[in-house]
Amino acid sequence: MLGRQSPQNIMDAYKKKRQFFPTMIAVLAVLLVIIGIVIIVMWITGGGLSFGLFRREPTPTATLPPTPVMSATPTVQATETPTPTVTVSPTPSGPFEYEVKEFDTCYDIAITFDVDLQALLAINNFPNGTCPIYPGQLIRVPAPGTTLPTSTPIPADLPAGTILDYTVQSGDTLQIIASKMNSTIEDITARNKFEDINVLQPGAVIKVRYGIVTPTPTFAPTSTLASN
Repeated sequence: MLGRQSPQNIMDAYKKKRQFFPTMIAVLAVLLVIIGIVIIVMWITGGGLSFGLFRREPTPTATLPPTPVMSATPTVQATETPTPTVTVSPTPSGPFEYEVKEFDTCYDIAITFDVDLQALLAINNFPNGTCPIYPGQLIRVPAPGTTLPTSTPIPADLPAGTILDYTVQSGDTLQIIASKMNSTIEDITARNKFEDINVLQPGAVIKVRYGIVTPTPTFAPTSTLASN
């Protein structure tokens, strides 16, 4: 009965196989546990050994570009330097025209423009001691410091026909001047340019030829005695 095993041998062989498989499975299980532990440790610590199953793809982190720090550049504002405005107070040079305001008086006007009151009255041909002005009226104001003109002195030995510079006085007319200077109205107007021969400005200087007419004697009025 060669080639045939006895039942006992078959049972022994089966028992041996049954004992081998559990041991082999236990060894394999231990190896797998050890390999798994090694793989986990290396994966955690970032070792070189990696498998596709445990490979951790790096998650891209969106990194914003650094925000540039802008240095505050000081803005220099142009400082406007105001140009001083020079206010020139006009110094009146006379004579000049002035428009009378409400409540004005000749005295106030004379004080305001620093002129002599009598010169102000004379240059406007106002009667002595009166000031007939009203609002809106244009009057003439002499220059500051102007005084009433003095009469032109006439030398006693002055030759007839001598031309003099005569200063017009307050209240003068051509007739009065002609009588003073023994001249004529026609001769005086021929030698001067008048805007209006009826209006002479006190202080004005005109040309007058002296002694071309015989002075008219002035007689004192005669008294008439009453008879009884």
